[in-house]
Amino acid sequence: MKKTIDSPQIINSVPELFKMFGMPDLEHPLIGVTSLELLRESCPDLVGHFVYNFYSICIKKDFNGKMKYGQNYYDFNSGTMSFLSPGQVVSTSMDDEMSLSGWCLIFHPDLISKYPLGKNIKNYSFFSYEVHEALHLSDKEELMLSTLMQNIANEYKSSIDKFSQDVLVSHIELMLNYCNRFYNRQFITRQSANPDILSQVENILDEYFNNDQALSEGLPSVQYISDRLSMSPNYLSDMLRNLTGQSTQQHIQNKLMEKAKEILTTTNLSVSQIAYQLGFEYPQSFNKFFKNKMKVSPLTFRQSFN
Repeated sequence: MKKTIDSPQIINSVPELFKMFGMPDLEHPLIGVTSLELLRESCPDLVGHFVYNFYSICIKKDFNGKMKYGQNYYDFNSGTMSFLSPGQVVSTSMDDEMSLSGWCLIFHPDLISKYPLGKNIKNYSFFSYEVHEALHLSDKEELMLSTLMQNIANEYKSSIDKFSQDVLVSHIELMLNYCNRFYNRQFITRQSANPDILSQVENILDEYFNNDQALSEGLPSVQYISDRLSMSPNYLSDMLRNLTGQSTQQHIQNKLMEKAKEILTTTNLSVSQIAYQLGFEYPQSFNKFFKNKMKVSPLTFRQSFN
């Protein structure tokens, strides 16, 4: 019989997670590496909702179960890599005949807190991607990252000395930098699968302004566009940045300027009316935005066309 946990269970430490899943005790209190086969064998019937207060990086192969992230379930293909940061809610639903292989690295924020990585890890935006935006690895990439995980395990299982934490953190940072590189490769190789992502963003923004949605709902947000495209905000911004060199927010600002200049030069609406029509709460905010971009006020810009 499956053991089901209905309400989210908060797991604060790496040893606590290993104990809950019935796995061997850890040699290090802040970091652990486990094979997913062992995880499956140790606790085959546990299904439920969990909040992990640590980082998790997993390479999954041959996974025929499902994982829930937010309100949606996603199937995993073989050779995918996923990332979780502290505080994210994860739910699992496993088939009775489920097969699962791969590796999982788990480490507590305290491990990296005194290192530059402790502050810089927020710059690795793939920790905020949705599960269906997982990193798809080639065989060569998978072997490289699996080897790194095993090297980390070998390090914390050996005698701990004053250099141990330095080495562990440097291995983690190296892995994250490789993942940045591999995601960049994925954006490039998948451009053919999303050839019109830029035009879709443009169409969404055009529709937003042309239907006077901005007047009633305010400025368009990155979240609004990413929801329309069924992507996480960070994944969309990283994809656009790879394609155009600009983030989603910059594309929104470009469209705002385009519409502002169009209205200023083709209508007699006051600057305040234009500000409200574009979604600004206060005309002063529109004036400041326009002047920062164009180096002149909206009124001066309009007068230059008369």
